[in-house]
Amino acid sequence: MAIIQHYNGDYYGSIETSLEANKFLKNTQDSIIKLTLAASYNNMGICSSYLYEFDNSVKFYKEAIKYANIPENKYTYYNNLGNVLTTIEKYPEAKKNLKQALNTKNKISYARALNNLARAKFNENPQYDALPELYQALKIRQEEKNPYEENSSYATLSNYFLKRDSTKALDYAKKMLEVSTKNDSKEDQIQALQKIINLDKKNYFRYFGRFQTLNDSLQIAKSKAKNQFAVVRYDVEQKNAENQILKNKSFKQNIGLAALALALIGGAFYYKKRKKRLQQEKELEVKNTQLKMSKKVHDVVANGLYHMMIDVQNNPEMDKTRILNDIEKMYEESRDISHENIAEKDFAQRFINMITSYSSEEQRVLPVSYKESIWENIPYNTQLELYYIIREILVNMKKHSKAKRASVKFEKNDINLIIRYTDNGVGIGDLNQQKGTGIHNTENRIESIGGDITFEKNPTGGLIIEITIPIQSKYV
Repeated sequence: MAIIQHYNGDYYGSIETSLEANKFLKNTQDSIIKLTLAASYNNMGICSSYLYEFDNSVKFYKEAIKYANIPENKYTYYNNLGNVLTTIEKYPEAKKNLKQALNTKNKISYARALNNLARAKFNENPQYDALPELYQALKIRQEEKNPYEENSSYATLSNYFLKRDSTKALDYAKKMLEVSTKNDSKEDQIQALQKIINLDKKNYFRYFGRFQTLNDSLQIAKSKAKNQFAVVRYDVEQKNAENQILKNKSFKQNIGLAALALALIGGAFYYKKRKKRLQQEKELEVKNTQLKMSKKVHDVVANGLYHMMIDVQNNPEMDKTRILNDIEKMYEESRDISHENIAEKDFAQRFINMITSYSSEEQRVLPVSYKESIWENIPYNTQLELYYIIREILVNMKKHSKAKRASVKFEKNDINLIIRYTDNGVGIGDLNQQKGTGIHNTENRIESIGGDITFEKNPTGGLIIEITIPIQSKYV
């Protein structure tokens, strides 16, 4: 199950399933258990690498090597470990492991290790001539008629020529795209398109559009893959729950008597604590009101000022009238912070102007499938909350992400409005630990209008945020 999840792109789910499997692999003296345990750790190493959790990846590959009892498997794990060590720039250790991997008798495995060893050498020393090894690895892969491995050579050769000969780098990236398209390998196509977008500026929008469409398709496929074993897990959990109910039936009867006794004892303290609780609730209500006002000031004033600074910076020719209009708008919003919102006629244009104002030559921000009709049947208070939410996301992108490209895509059906933000920046390392005040405020805003928001790492680098707002709901 874990390996199937890995191949379908559900990397977190795959690691979770592997860890569950490892609970049953206790007798490490058994050869079959050692073989399976090594494969499980190798799977977790691969998934961790895709999630950019390289320290975990190194740890898991070393465990795989420790339990491996078949030489060819061990050479594969040495190669995988060497590859991730190259990625985190630990070149001496990487070369040591990759040289071990060269002992394999399998031609494809040998070509893979040779390609990765050459990559480690030229990354460590840009003057190193890695072409003989890279071309030898490519030749073996072509002779063995293995297009998936062939693509790996094209990717490495494109990276090798990136700062040496941009024309050759682009040629190999296009070869990678051609082969991966024939194989219907979406992950390789996305990697190839990323290289081409950076190298072929003239056709930037054509390739970026293809990249965006392919990336969306891949994300949908991965989302579906996450649920493929839900029925299996449900059946197991259901049986366990039924067994637990039978065991606890008599115990619950005793618990009922104990609960009655505790209720009688607790009643003696109820009146005193109730009075104290009511006082605390009043204090909490005051604090929540203050917090709500503080959040409004942050969204309207702080983010508004920062947005205006970015707009002026990206549009130095902006006339004074537009600046004064923006200031007047922000003044009216700040003056009416505690009042109900009244719908504005030009909101749709204001919304798209806000998004495009964050686009510059250094950072491209592209709205996708935006139409004024997108706001039909969406109450104005919901529209305004979404305006502040998207602006908060773009402010964070500008301040922290180091992204070169970002997009905001709009989709609407009879049930939901979906806004999908994607960038290629540094992302968020640990989504649970690194959520700042801005993200928590955004989540609270979404909850207040009955919507849903998810944050996830972009497998190709960066961040994906998806906002879903129900159209037919008690909230709207």
